[in-house]
Amino acid sequence: MRLAHALVLAVTLASGAAAQHPSPHAIDIPPWFAETLLDFRDDVRDAAKDGKRVMVYFGQDGCPYCTQLMKVNFAQQRIVEKTRKHFVAIALNIWGDREVSWVDGRTMSEKELARALKAQFTPTLLFLDERGAIVARVNGFYPPHRFEAVLDYVAGKMESKRAFAEHMRAVGPDEANPKLADEPFFLKPPYDLRRKPGARPLAVIFETPYCTACDEMHAEGFTRASVRRQLDRFDVVRFGLAERTGIVTPQGEKTTAAAWAHALKVSYAPTVVLFDGGREAFRIEAYVRPFHLAGGLDYVASGAYRKEPSFQRFLQAQAEKLRERGEPVELWR
Repeated sequence: MRLAHALVLAVTLASGAAAQHPSPHAIDIPPWFAETLLDFRDDVRDAAKDGKRVMVYFGQDGCPYCTQLMKVNFAQQRIVEKTRKHFVAIALNIWGDREVSWVDGRTMSEKELARALKAQFTPTLLFLDERGAIVARVNGFYPPHRFEAVLDYVAGKMESKRAFAEHMRAVGPDEANPKLADEPFFLKPPYDLRRKPGARPLAVIFETPYCTACDEMHAEGFTRASVRRQLDRFDVVRFGLAERTGIVTPQGEKTTAAAWAHALKVSYAPTVVLFDGGREAFRIEAYVRPFHLAGGLDYVASGAYRKEPSFQRFLQAQAEKLRERGEPVELWR
């Protein structure tokens, strides 16, 4: 089912303000999220005593992907029951000022912790094991069946059996195009991706067949004028996650597309890895709508990532410029 259609099924969740009142969040947090003192050493230990693991959620105000997580995934009874059975869910604000003690004993604010953990997307979810180690990370919104696969991986303590990226590649297919869609601006073989002096930055797109988010990126993202303007600033190449095509990476290594994706720890389709001058500058590894896709490309093409380490602050500044010019800012359309 496409995300746009899934919105029709969304229901309003009960407000979690009473449980999470010390700090504002992107939207109402479900009341079953835990209220703790935000000392994650204690939280991890207490969860382990109950046979559970900790799920840390980073959100922010006005985040449509956070809304999707809460009103699509956490509106499905099976997902809620599985999450409550196996996890202690704790919500943090990516811009929040509450004091947090992380698992290594460092004390800082929510926003400082977000920076330390490189939470560039919202929602970002971190799943911790009984020692406080991060065993899985979810950047952005995962559709329900993929999100449930994450829960199964962590709850089943499968990290000792196979890598998270491998597990996610094995998740059943979406109801989507069985073939990879093509675009006229994709580079053609041979794929020598080494960057020459003065070359444009490189956008490497990893996709899979049967991927509804990939289909939406082609049908809605790549057809949007704002996205196409940014793509024109890049050399763009696309590979399947399991593709055995021979390539030369920006660092000059000869390998295959599949082996490179594995080395880059790509676990979600689509993922867009952006290279500037031969090194990775930023990646878009979350379900994003055209506004955020264009913003991610501009973040690298403009060189803004060198001066502004927070992608979210960059996006906020770009949105404010559009509003000042009287142009609409459509985060979800």
